[in-house]
Amino acid sequence: MEDQALPQRTHLSSSTSSPSSSSSSSSSSSIQLNLPSSMSRASHSLETLTPSRQIDRMININHHLSPSRAIYSDRFIPSRSGSNFALFDISPVSNSHSDGREDTSTAYATLLRTALFGPDSGVIPPATPEKRSSPMCLPNHNIFRYKTETRRSMHSLSPFGFDAAAPGLNPSPVKTPRKVPRSPYKVLDAPALQDDFYLNLVDWSSHNVLAVGLGNCVYLWNACSSKVTKLCDLGIDDSVCSVGWAQRGTHLAVGTSNGKVQIWDASRCKRVRTMEGHRLRIGALAWSSSLLSSGSRDKSILQRDIRAQDDFVTKLSGHKSEVCGLKWSYDNRELASGGNDNRLFVWNQHSTQPVLKFYEHTAAVKAIAWSPHLHGLLASGGGTADRCIRFWNTTTNTHLSCMDTGSQVCNLAWSKNVNELVSTHGFSQNQIIVWRYPTMSKLATLTGHTFRVLYLAISPDGQTIVTGAGDETLRFWNVFPSPKSQNTDSEIGASFLGRTTIR
Repeated sequence: MEDQALPQRTHLSSSTSSPSSSSSSSSSSSIQLNLPSSMSRASHSLETLTPSRQIDRMININHHLSPSRAIYSDRFIPSRSGSNFALFDISPVSNSHSDGREDTSTAYATLLRTALFGPDSGVIPPATPEKRSSPMCLPNHNIFRYKTETRRSMHSLSPFGFDAAAPGLNPSPVKTPRKVPRSPYKVLDAPALQDDFYLNLVDWSSHNVLAVGLGNCVYLWNACSSKVTKLCDLGIDDSVCSVGWAQRGTHLAVGTSNGKVQIWDASRCKRVRTMEGHRLRIGALAWSSSLLSSGSRDKSILQRDIRAQDDFVTKLSGHKSEVCGLKWSYDNRELASGGNDNRLFVWNQHSTQPVLKFYEHTAAVKAIAWSPHLHGLLASGGGTADRCIRFWNTTTNTHLSCMDTGSQVCNLAWSKNVNELVSTHGFSQNQIIVWRYPTMSKLATLTGHTFRVLYLAISPDGQTIVTGAGDETLRFWNVFPSPKSQNTDSEIGASFLGRTTIR
Protein backbone atom coordinates (compact mmCIF):
# COMPACT_ATOMS: atom_id res chain seq x y z
CA MET A 1 0.00 0.00 0.00
CA GLU A 2 1.32 3.38 -0.90
CA ASP A 3 2.06 5.80 1.91
CA GLN A 4 -0.30 8.71 2.17
CA ALA A 5 1.30 12.05 1.39
CA LEU A 6 1.58 14.33 4.38
CA PRO A 7 -0.34 17.57 4.09
CA GLN A 8 1.79 20.57 3.28
CA ARG A 9 2.46 23.16 5.95
CA THR A 10 2.60 26.88 5.30
CA HIS A 11 4.74 29.08 7.61
CA LEU A 12 4.04 32.75 8.13
CA SER A 13 6.87 34.87 9.67
CA SER A 14 7.59 38.56 10.24
CA SER A 15 10.78 40.45 9.45
CA THR A 16 12.00 43.88 10.44
CA SER A 17 12.67 46.53 7.89
CA SER A 18 16.13 47.62 6.85
CA PRO A 19 17.85 50.48 8.70
CA SER A 20 17.20 52.85 5.84
CA SER A 21 13.53 52.26 5.93
CA SER A 22 13.53 52.49 9.74
CA SER A 23 14.89 55.97 9.67
CA SER A 24 12.26 57.14 7.24
CA SER A 25 9.33 55.72 9.24
CA SER A 26 10.12 55.88 12.94
CA SER A 27 6.53 55.87 14.20
CA SER A 28 5.52 52.44 12.93
CA SER A 29 7.04 49.16 11.86
CA SER A 30 6.65 47.83 8.34
CA ILE A 31 5.66 44.16 8.23
CA GLN A 32 6.66 42.00 5.32
CA LEU A 33 6.25 38.35 4.24
CA ASN A 34 8.96 35.81 3.62
CA LEU A 35 8.25 35.13 -0.04
CA PRO A 36 10.15 33.27 -2.72
CA SER A 37 12.26 35.36 -4.96
CA SER A 38 9.97 34.61 -7.89
CA MET A 39 7.05 36.40 -6.22
CA SER A 40 6.63 40.13 -6.21
CA ARG A 41 7.03 41.62 -2.71
CA ALA A 42 5.20 44.79 -3.63
CA SER A 43 1.98 42.96 -4.50
CA HIS A 44 1.93 41.13 -1.15
CA SER A 45 2.87 43.89 1.26
CA LEU A 46 0.69 44.26 4.34
CA GLU A 47 -1.36 47.39 4.64
CA THR A 48 -3.25 49.02 7.43
CA LEU A 49 -6.65 47.32 7.80
CA THR A 50 -10.00 48.56 8.98
CA PRO A 51 -11.73 46.26 11.52
CA SER A 52 -14.10 44.78 8.94
CA ARG A 53 -11.37 44.18 6.40
CA GLN A 54 -9.23 42.67 9.11
CA ILE A 55 -11.96 40.15 9.91
CA ASP A 56 -12.33 39.28 6.24
CA ARG A 57 -8.62 38.84 5.95
CA MET A 58 -8.58 36.55 8.98
CA ILE A 59 -11.34 34.41 7.48
CA ASN A 60 -9.83 34.17 4.05
CA ILE A 61 -6.13 34.01 4.86
CA ASN A 62 -6.24 32.62 8.41
CA HIS A 63 -3.48 34.74 9.85
CA HIS A 64 -3.15 37.69 12.21
CA LEU A 65 0.13 39.46 12.78
CA SER A 66 0.98 41.69 15.67
CA PRO A 67 3.35 44.57 14.96
CA SER A 68 4.88 44.25 18.44
CA ARG A 69 6.31 40.76 18.20
CA ALA A 70 6.89 37.94 15.77
CA ILE A 71 4.38 35.03 15.79
CA TYR A 72 5.18 31.73 14.25
CA SER A 73 1.85 30.07 13.33
CA ASP A 74 1.02 26.89 11.56
CA ARG A 75 -2.20 25.99 9.67
CA PHE A 76 -2.74 22.25 9.40
CA ILE A 77 -5.07 21.16 6.57
CA PRO A 78 -6.26 17.58 7.20
CA SER A 79 -6.74 15.07 4.40
CA ARG A 80 -10.48 14.55 4.04
CA SER A 81 -9.92 11.48 1.88
CA GLY A 82 -9.16 9.55 5.05
CA SER A 83 -12.40 10.50 6.76
CA ASN A 84 -15.10 7.85 7.17
CA PHE A 85 -17.86 9.76 5.44
CA ALA A 86 -19.00 6.49 3.85
CA LEU A 87 -20.49 5.51 7.20
CA PHE A 88 -23.20 8.13 6.57
CA ASP A 89 -23.58 7.52 2.83
CA ILE A 90 -22.82 11.21 2.24
CA SER A 91 -19.98 12.94 0.50
CA PRO A 92 -17.77 15.35 2.48
CA VAL A 93 -18.57 19.05 2.46
CA SER A 94 -15.55 21.22 1.98
CA ASN A 95 -16.52 23.98 4.41
CA SER A 96 -17.83 21.69 7.15
CA HIS A 97 -16.03 21.89 10.50
CA SER A 98 -18.75 20.23 12.58
CA ASP A 99 -18.63 16.97 14.44
CA GLY A 100 -20.60 13.79 13.66
CA ARG A 101 -23.68 14.91 15.53
CA GLU A 102 -23.96 18.06 13.47
CA ASP A 103 -23.51 16.02 10.26
CA THR A 104 -26.40 13.80 11.34
CA SER A 105 -28.60 16.83 11.93
CA THR A 106 -27.64 18.23 8.56
CA ALA A 107 -28.52 14.95 6.82
CA TYR A 108 -31.87 14.83 8.59
CA ALA A 109 -32.65 18.43 7.66
CA THR A 110 -31.70 17.74 4.05
CA LEU A 111 -33.97 14.68 3.89
CA LEU A 112 -36.83 16.59 5.48
CA ARG A 113 -36.40 19.43 2.97
CA THR A 114 -36.42 16.94 0.10
CA ALA A 115 -39.56 15.19 1.37
CA LEU A 116 -41.40 18.50 1.72
CA PHE A 117 -40.18 20.42 -1.32
CA GLY A 118 -39.13 17.76 -3.81
CA PRO A 119 -35.93 16.07 -4.94
CA ASP A 120 -34.47 19.26 -6.45
CA SER A 121 -34.07 20.95 -3.07
CA GLY A 122 -30.60 19.62 -2.57
CA VAL A 123 -30.13 16.07 -1.28
CA ILE A 124 -26.47 15.24 -1.07
CA PRO A 125 -25.85 12.23 -3.31
CA PRO A 126 -24.29 9.17 -1.72
CA ALA A 127 -20.66 8.46 -2.30
CA THR A 128 -20.03 6.54 -5.50
CA PRO A 129 -18.49 3.06 -5.38
CA GLU A 130 -15.44 4.44 -7.16
CA LYS A 131 -14.81 6.94 -4.39
CA ARG A 132 -15.39 4.40 -1.66
CA SER A 133 -13.01 1.88 -3.12
CA SER A 134 -10.30 4.36 -4.05
CA PRO A 135 -6.84 3.36 -2.74
CA MET A 136 -6.30 6.90 -1.48
CA CYS A 137 -9.33 6.68 0.85
CA LEU A 138 -7.54 5.13 3.80
CA PRO A 139 -9.74 4.76 6.88
CA ASN A 140 -9.04 7.05 9.80
CA HIS A 141 -10.36 5.38 12.93
CA ASN A 142 -10.30 8.59 14.94
CA ILE A 143 -13.00 10.29 12.84
CA PHE A 144 -16.68 9.50 13.63
CA ARG A 145 -15.58 6.55 15.70
CA TYR A 146 -18.73 6.52 17.80
CA LYS A 147 -20.75 5.84 14.64
CA THR A 148 -18.95 2.68 13.66
CA GLU A 149 -21.23 0.60 15.86
CA THR A 150 -24.41 2.06 14.33
CA ARG A 151 -24.11 2.00 10.57
CA ARG A 152 -27.46 3.51 9.80
CA SER A 153 -28.27 4.78 6.37
CA MET A 154 -29.11 8.43 6.10
CA HIS A 155 -32.52 7.35 4.76
CA SER A 156 -33.35 5.89 8.18
CA LEU A 157 -33.43 9.47 9.47
CA SER A 158 -36.30 10.37 7.19
CA PRO A 159 -39.63 10.88 9.01
CA PHE A 160 -41.48 9.48 5.99
CA GLY A 161 -39.73 6.12 5.72
CA PHE A 162 -37.74 4.86 2.75
CA ASP A 163 -38.57 2.47 -0.05
CA ALA A 164 -35.46 0.72 -1.28
CA ALA A 165 -37.14 -0.13 -4.58
CA ALA A 166 -37.95 3.48 -5.38
CA PRO A 167 -35.37 5.93 -6.69
CA GLY A 168 -36.40 8.61 -4.19
CA LEU A 169 -38.14 9.03 -0.91
CA ASN A 170 -41.50 7.53 -0.11
CA PRO A 171 -43.79 10.36 0.99
CA SER A 172 -46.39 8.07 2.58
CA PRO A 173 -46.10 6.11 5.81
CA VAL A 174 -45.44 2.40 5.54
CA LYS A 175 -48.72 0.45 5.61
CA THR A 176 -48.96 -2.72 7.62
CA PRO A 177 -50.40 -5.74 5.79
CA ARG A 178 -54.08 -6.32 6.36
CA LYS A 179 -54.76 -9.32 8.57
CA VAL A 180 -57.36 -11.83 7.37
CA PRO A 181 -58.92 -14.07 10.05
CA ARG A 182 -57.81 -17.64 9.47
CA SER A 183 -60.90 -19.27 10.95
CA PRO A 184 -64.56 -19.06 9.91
CA TYR A 185 -66.75 -17.04 12.24
CA LYS A 186 -69.71 -19.35 11.61
CA VAL A 187 -70.30 -22.90 10.40
CA LEU A 188 -73.60 -24.29 9.14
CA ASP A 189 -74.31 -27.97 8.73
CA ALA A 190 -75.68 -28.63 5.23
CA PRO A 191 -76.80 -32.27 4.98
CA ALA A 192 -76.91 -33.73 1.44
CA LEU A 193 -74.81 -30.92 -0.07
CA GLN A 194 -73.54 -32.69 -3.17
CA ASP A 195 -69.88 -33.19 -3.98
CA ASP A 196 -70.27 -32.45 -7.71
CA PHE A 197 -67.82 -30.09 -9.46
CA TYR A 198 -70.28 -29.13 -12.22
CA LEU A 199 -73.08 -27.83 -9.97
CA ASN A 200 -73.67 -24.39 -8.44
CA LEU A 201 -75.75 -24.83 -5.31
CA VAL A 202 -75.07 -21.67 -3.22
CA ASP A 203 -75.94 -18.00 -3.91
CA TRP A 204 -76.29 -14.87 -1.74
CA SER A 205 -78.99 -12.28 -2.55
CA SER A 206 -78.85 -8.50 -2.38
CA HIS A 207 -81.34 -8.76 0.50
CA ASN A 208 -78.85 -10.75 2.57
CA VAL A 209 -80.51 -14.13 2.16
CA LEU A 210 -78.51 -17.26 1.36
CA ALA A 211 -80.04 -19.90 -0.93
CA VAL A 212 -78.70 -23.47 -0.74
CA GLY A 213 -79.72 -26.51 -2.78
CA LEU A 214 -79.70 -29.66 -0.67
CA GLY A 215 -80.75 -32.80 -2.51
CA ASN A 216 -84.18 -32.11 -3.99
CA CYS A 217 -84.90 -29.08 -1.76
CA VAL A 218 -83.93 -25.42 -1.61
CA TYR A 219 -83.41 -23.75 1.78
CA LEU A 220 -83.11 -20.05 2.58
CA TRP A 221 -80.98 -18.75 5.44
CA ASN A 222 -81.48 -15.15 6.54
CA ALA A 223 -78.08 -13.74 7.51
CA CYS A 224 -79.61 -11.01 9.66
CA SER A 225 -81.95 -13.17 11.75
CA SER A 226 -80.35 -16.60 11.20
CA LYS A 227 -83.81 -17.90 10.29
CA VAL A 228 -84.00 -20.95 8.03
CA THR A 229 -86.87 -21.37 5.55
CA LYS A 230 -87.61 -24.30 3.25
CA LEU A 231 -88.46 -22.77 -0.12
CA CYS A 232 -89.35 -25.82 -2.22
CA ASP A 233 -89.19 -29.57 -2.59
CA LEU A 234 -88.84 -30.94 -6.13
CA GLY A 235 -89.81 -34.49 -5.22
CA ILE A 236 -87.98 -37.76 -5.44
CA ASP A 237 -87.82 -37.72 -9.24
CA ASP A 238 -85.92 -34.43 -9.47
CA SER A 239 -83.02 -32.67 -7.75
CA VAL A 240 -81.54 -29.18 -7.48
CA CYS A 241 -78.51 -28.55 -9.73
CA SER A 242 -78.16 -24.76 -9.53
CA VAL A 243 -79.58 -21.69 -7.80
CA GLY A 244 -79.28 -18.02 -8.75
CA TRP A 245 -80.74 -14.84 -7.29
CA ALA A 246 -81.96 -12.03 -9.51
CA GLN A 247 -79.79 -8.91 -9.23
CA ARG A 248 -82.62 -7.04 -7.52
CA GLY A 249 -85.75 -8.20 -5.81
CA THR A 250 -86.58 -11.53 -4.25
CA HIS A 251 -86.82 -13.82 -7.28
CA LEU A 252 -84.74 -17.00 -7.25
CA ALA A 253 -84.06 -19.23 -10.27
CA VAL A 254 -83.67 -22.97 -9.64
CA GLY A 255 -82.13 -25.27 -12.23
CA THR A 256 -83.18 -28.90 -12.02
CA SER A 257 -81.82 -32.26 -13.12
CA ASN A 258 -84.78 -32.61 -15.51
CA GLY A 259 -83.62 -29.63 -17.58
CA LYS A 260 -86.17 -27.11 -16.28
CA VAL A 261 -85.82 -23.68 -14.72
CA GLN A 262 -88.21 -22.69 -11.97
CA ILE A 263 -88.65 -19.06 -10.88
CA TRP A 264 -89.65 -18.57 -7.22
CA ASP A 265 -90.72 -15.48 -5.31
CA ALA A 266 -88.81 -16.00 -2.08
CA SER A 267 -90.76 -13.35 -0.17
CA ARG A 268 -93.95 -15.37 -0.64
CA CYS A 269 -92.36 -18.83 -1.03
CA LYS A 270 -94.32 -19.22 -4.23
CA ARG A 271 -93.31 -20.54 -7.64
CA VAL A 272 -94.21 -18.02 -10.33
CA ARG A 273 -92.99 -19.77 -13.48
CA THR A 274 -91.44 -22.91 -14.97
CA MET A 275 -89.43 -22.74 -18.19
CA GLU A 276 -88.22 -25.59 -20.36
CA GLY A 277 -85.83 -25.90 -23.30
CA HIS A 278 -82.91 -28.02 -22.07
CA ARG A 279 -82.82 -31.77 -22.45
CA LEU A 280 -80.40 -32.43 -19.56
CA ARG A 281 -79.56 -30.97 -16.17
CA ILE A 282 -78.95 -27.25 -15.71
CA GLY A 283 -75.77 -26.70 -13.71
CA ALA A 284 -75.19 -22.96 -14.27
CA LEU A 285 -77.40 -19.85 -14.04
CA ALA A 286 -76.63 -16.14 -14.51
CA TRP A 287 -78.88 -13.07 -14.33
CA SER A 288 -78.65 -9.83 -16.33
CA SER A 289 -81.51 -7.56 -15.30
CA SER A 290 -84.63 -9.38 -16.59
CA LEU A 291 -82.56 -11.75 -18.76
CA LEU A 292 -81.70 -15.17 -17.34
CA SER A 293 -79.03 -17.40 -18.90
CA SER A 294 -78.95 -21.13 -18.24
CA GLY A 295 -76.18 -23.59 -19.09
CA SER A 296 -76.81 -27.30 -19.43
CA ARG A 297 -75.17 -30.66 -19.87
CA ASP A 298 -76.72 -30.66 -23.33
CA LYS A 299 -73.86 -28.22 -24.29
CA SER A 300 -76.18 -25.26 -24.96
CA ILE A 301 -76.90 -21.91 -23.31
CA LEU A 302 -80.43 -20.52 -23.37
CA GLN A 303 -81.22 -16.82 -22.99
CA ARG A 304 -84.56 -16.33 -21.24
CA ASP A 305 -86.47 -13.07 -20.85
CA ILE A 306 -88.80 -13.63 -17.93
CA ARG A 307 -91.08 -10.86 -19.25
CA ALA A 308 -91.70 -12.77 -22.50
CA GLN A 309 -94.09 -15.65 -22.89
CA ASP A 310 -91.58 -17.89 -24.66
CA ASP A 311 -89.41 -20.12 -22.54
CA PHE A 312 -86.27 -18.74 -24.20
CA VAL A 313 -85.45 -16.09 -26.79
CA THR A 314 -81.97 -17.16 -27.95
CA LYS A 315 -79.95 -20.37 -28.02
CA LEU A 316 -76.15 -20.10 -27.85
CA SER A 317 -74.16 -22.97 -29.33
CA GLY A 318 -70.41 -23.46 -29.27
CA HIS A 319 -69.38 -25.63 -26.35
CA LYS A 320 -68.55 -29.28 -27.02
CA SER A 321 -69.35 -30.51 -23.52
CA GLU A 322 -71.34 -29.57 -20.40
CA VAL A 323 -71.59 -25.86 -19.58
CA CYS A 324 -70.60 -25.47 -15.92
CA GLY A 325 -69.72 -21.77 -15.57
CA LEU A 326 -71.72 -18.63 -16.49
CA LYS A 327 -71.17 -14.99 -15.49
CA TRP A 328 -72.48 -11.68 -16.87
CA SER A 329 -70.19 -8.65 -16.77
CA TYR A 330 -71.09 -5.77 -14.45
CA ASP A 331 -72.28 -3.63 -17.35
CA ASN A 332 -74.47 -6.52 -18.60
CA ARG A 333 -72.91 -6.38 -22.05
CA GLU A 334 -70.84 -9.57 -22.08
CA LEU A 335 -71.53 -13.12 -20.95
CA ALA A 336 -68.61 -15.45 -20.14
CA SER A 337 -69.15 -19.19 -20.27
CA GLY A 338 -66.93 -22.10 -19.31
CA GLY A 339 -67.36 -25.77 -20.08
CA ASN A 340 -66.08 -29.26 -19.53
CA ASP A 341 -64.48 -28.93 -22.97
CA ASN A 342 -61.74 -26.74 -21.37
CA ARG A 343 -62.96 -23.72 -23.30
CA LEU A 344 -63.79 -20.19 -22.22
CA PHE A 345 -66.14 -18.20 -24.45
CA VAL A 346 -67.37 -14.61 -24.38
CA TRP A 347 -70.72 -13.65 -25.89
CA ASN A 348 -72.41 -10.30 -26.36
CA GLN A 349 -76.09 -9.47 -26.03
CA HIS A 350 -76.91 -10.06 -29.69
CA SER A 351 -74.63 -12.92 -30.75
CA THR A 352 -75.53 -16.55 -31.16
CA GLN A 353 -71.88 -17.47 -31.63
CA PRO A 354 -69.05 -16.55 -29.25
CA VAL A 355 -67.26 -13.31 -30.08
CA LEU A 356 -64.13 -14.41 -28.17
CA LYS A 357 -62.72 -17.91 -27.74
CA PHE A 358 -59.94 -18.87 -25.33
CA TYR A 359 -58.39 -22.33 -25.43
CA GLU A 360 -55.47 -21.98 -22.99
CA HIS A 361 -57.03 -23.95 -20.13
CA THR A 362 -56.30 -27.68 -20.04
CA ALA A 363 -59.21 -28.71 -17.80
CA ALA A 364 -62.86 -27.82 -17.20
CA VAL A 365 -63.57 -24.12 -16.69
CA LYS A 366 -66.09 -23.57 -13.94
CA ALA A 367 -64.53 -20.62 -12.06
CA ILE A 368 -65.33 -17.30 -13.79
CA ALA A 369 -65.28 -13.76 -12.38
CA TRP A 370 -65.50 -10.28 -13.92
CA SER A 371 -63.58 -7.45 -12.29
CA PRO A 372 -65.80 -4.67 -10.91
CA HIS A 373 -62.81 -2.29 -11.02
CA LEU A 374 -61.62 -2.50 -14.63
CA HIS A 375 -63.84 -2.83 -17.67
CA GLY A 376 -63.20 -5.98 -19.69
CA LEU A 377 -60.99 -7.71 -17.10
CA LEU A 378 -61.99 -11.38 -16.80
CA ALA A 379 -60.56 -14.09 -14.54
CA SER A 380 -61.02 -17.83 -15.09
CA GLY A 381 -59.81 -20.98 -13.37
CA GLY A 382 -59.16 -24.50 -14.60
CA GLY A 383 -59.80 -27.90 -13.08
CA THR A 384 -57.52 -30.60 -11.71
CA ALA A 385 -55.35 -31.00 -14.82
CA ASP A 386 -54.92 -27.23 -15.16
CA ARG A 387 -54.86 -25.60 -11.69
CA CYS A 388 -54.31 -22.15 -13.18
CA ILE A 389 -56.02 -18.79 -12.78
CA ARG A 390 -55.82 -16.82 -16.00
CA PHE A 391 -56.62 -13.18 -16.68
CA TRP A 392 -57.99 -11.81 -19.93
CA ASN A 393 -58.68 -8.43 -21.46
CA THR A 394 -61.85 -8.94 -23.43
CA THR A 395 -61.63 -5.43 -24.88
CA THR A 396 -58.35 -6.18 -26.68
CA ASN A 397 -58.77 -9.99 -26.85
CA THR A 398 -55.49 -10.61 -25.02
CA HIS A 399 -54.27 -13.07 -22.41
CA LEU A 400 -52.80 -11.00 -19.58
CA SER A 401 -51.26 -13.43 -17.09
CA CYS A 402 -51.41 -16.89 -15.56
CA MET A 403 -50.98 -18.11 -11.97
CA ASP A 404 -50.50 -21.78 -11.12
CA THR A 405 -52.31 -22.33 -7.81
CA GLY A 406 -51.30 -25.95 -7.28
CA SER A 407 -54.90 -27.15 -6.86
CA GLN A 408 -58.10 -27.55 -8.83
CA VAL A 409 -59.77 -24.13 -9.17
CA CYS A 410 -63.46 -24.43 -8.29
CA ASN A 411 -64.63 -20.81 -7.87
CA LEU A 412 -63.52 -17.21 -8.23
CA ALA A 413 -65.02 -14.03 -6.77
CA TRP A 414 -63.78 -10.46 -6.98
CA SER A 415 -64.08 -8.01 -4.11
CA LYS A 416 -66.08 -4.91 -4.96
CA ASN A 417 -64.40 -2.92 -2.18
CA VAL A 418 -60.71 -3.48 -3.01
CA ASN A 419 -58.76 -4.86 -5.95
CA GLU A 420 -58.55 -8.37 -4.54
CA LEU A 421 -60.12 -11.72 -5.36
CA VAL A 422 -60.70 -15.01 -3.64
CA SER A 423 -60.41 -18.51 -5.10
CA THR A 424 -61.60 -21.84 -3.75
CA HIS A 425 -59.89 -25.11 -4.56
CA GLY A 426 -60.34 -28.83 -4.66
CA PHE A 427 -57.80 -31.54 -5.36
CA SER A 428 -55.58 -31.71 -3.60
CA GLN A 429 -55.39 -29.06 -0.88
CA ASN A 430 -59.04 -27.94 -0.56
CA GLN A 431 -57.89 -24.45 0.37
CA ILE A 432 -59.26 -20.92 0.04
CA ILE A 433 -56.84 -18.20 -1.11
CA VAL A 434 -57.20 -14.44 -0.97
CA TRP A 435 -55.13 -12.70 -3.67
CA ARG A 436 -54.06 -9.12 -4.27
CA TYR A 437 -54.36 -8.09 -7.91
CA PRO A 438 -52.40 -7.52 -10.12
CA THR A 439 -49.36 -8.76 -8.18
CA MET A 440 -51.21 -11.99 -7.30
CA SER A 441 -49.54 -12.05 -3.93
CA LYS A 442 -51.29 -14.19 -1.34
CA LEU A 443 -52.93 -12.30 1.49
CA ALA A 444 -54.21 -15.42 3.21
CA THR A 445 -54.65 -19.15 2.75
CA LEU A 446 -57.65 -20.52 4.62
CA THR A 447 -58.19 -24.18 5.43
CA GLY A 448 -60.86 -26.11 7.24
CA HIS A 449 -62.90 -27.96 4.63
CA THR A 450 -62.09 -31.63 4.32
CA PHE A 451 -63.62 -31.96 0.84
CA ARG A 452 -63.34 -29.91 -2.34
CA VAL A 453 -64.54 -26.33 -1.83
CA LEU A 454 -67.01 -26.48 -4.71
CA TYR A 455 -69.34 -23.61 -3.81
CA LEU A 456 -68.73 -19.92 -3.16
CA ALA A 457 -70.89 -16.83 -2.68
CA ILE A 458 -70.14 -13.31 -1.49
CA SER A 459 -72.25 -11.15 0.83
CA PRO A 460 -74.00 -8.03 -0.47
CA ASP A 461 -71.67 -5.74 1.48
CA GLY A 462 -68.66 -7.43 -0.11
CA GLN A 463 -66.89 -8.30 3.14
CA THR A 464 -67.92 -11.91 3.80
CA ILE A 465 -67.79 -15.06 1.73
CA VAL A 466 -69.51 -18.38 2.31
CA THR A 467 -67.97 -21.62 1.09
CA GLY A 468 -69.55 -25.03 0.72
CA ALA A 469 -68.03 -28.46 0.27
CA GLY A 470 -68.85 -32.13 0.09
CA ASP A 471 -68.10 -32.34 3.81
CA GLU A 472 -71.67 -31.00 4.13
CA THR A 473 -70.70 -27.74 5.81
CA LEU A 474 -71.06 -24.07 4.94
CA ARG A 475 -68.33 -21.85 6.38
CA PHE A 476 -68.44 -18.07 6.66
CA TRP A 477 -65.21 -16.05 6.44
CA ASN A 478 -64.44 -12.35 6.81
CA VAL A 479 -61.89 -11.87 4.03
CA PHE A 480 -62.43 -8.41 2.50
CA PRO A 481 -62.41 -4.95 4.09
CA SER A 482 -65.48 -2.75 4.26
CA PRO A 483 -66.08 0.06 1.77
CA LYS A 484 -64.25 3.29 2.63
CA SER A 485 -67.56 5.09 3.02
CA GLN A 486 -68.89 2.47 5.43
CA ASN A 487 -68.28 3.33 9.08
CA THR A 488 -70.52 0.79 10.75
CA ASP A 489 -69.73 -2.85 11.30
CA SER A 490 -71.47 -5.41 9.18
CA GLU A 491 -74.39 -7.11 10.81
CA ILE A 492 -73.73 -10.29 8.87
CA GLY A 493 -72.83 -12.99 11.34
CA ALA A 494 -71.92 -10.44 14.01
CA SER A 495 -74.05 -12.07 16.67
CA PHE A 496 -74.47 -15.59 15.34
CA LEU A 497 -71.36 -17.50 16.31
CA GLY A 498 -71.20 -21.22 16.69
CA ARG A 499 -72.41 -24.11 14.58
CA THR A 500 -75.99 -24.79 13.60
CA THR A 501 -77.82 -26.70 10.91
CA ILE A 502 -79.44 -25.13 7.88
CA ARG A 503 -82.45 -27.42 7.97
